[in-house]
Amino acid sequence: MERALFESYAGLEGKQLLVPILQDFAGKSVVVSSFGAESAVLLHMVSQVNRATPVIFLDTGKHFWETLSYRAKLIDRLGLTGVQSLTPYAADLAAQDSDGTLHTRDPDACCHIRKTIPLARALECFEVTISGRKRYHGAARATLDFLSITDGRLKVEPLAGFSALDIAAYLKTHDLPPHPLTEIGYFSIGCEPCTQAGGTAADPRAGRWAGSAKTECGIHWSHNRKPIAAPFGTAH
Repeated sequence: MERALFESYAGLEGKQLLVPILQDFAGKSVVVSSFGAESAVLLHMVSQVNRATPVIFLDTGKHFWETLSYRAKLIDRLGLTGVQSLTPYAADLAAQDSDGTLHTRDPDACCHIRKTIPLARALECFEVTISGRKRYHGAARATLDFLSITDGRLKVEPLAGFSALDIAAYLKTHDLPPHPLTEIGYFSIGCEPCTQAGGTAADPRAGRWAGSAKTECGIHWSHNRKPIAAPFGTAH
């Protein structure tokens, strides 16, 4: 069944992949977006297919104010009507991060209670998750496939094969507004305490958790904390 499913979308990427996915899994698909440096590309594609598509934004309470402003601007510009902001559970914060400094002691734990737990609970209502990750970001993302199955859910990466030049060209062609922080040297943007200006087109995530071995927040990992990978080698 999984092989047949993957083969039905073989050779598709970008909007060409989103169209059948959002049609075949109508009401069962959700986009996960950080409203970060490159998020406008995927969100624009989604808006062209179905503006009411559910979009989850993990409002950790630690974002740059520029990101929150940019989120509002993109929602209005693209006419998105399905954006949901998820916040950490008050009980988790009280038990593990009452003073708001957990990120300085255990950034993995901070990501877990502020992002992974809220997202996992929200995804219980969906069969398909869609994100904007790309292979050129490197590390665990270097081998991304367009489709994968993890924890019983279909994961779709329409931009997996896009390069930095592809992203830049798409933003320019569709006159999409940039994230304000990209104009002052931020190539990848997460929570404010754990993100600094830096990175390059070839290594955009260099400013994330700089100086540590951490490269991912954990929301794109399976329950057994393994990178999500396709079982049938469907890269194209």
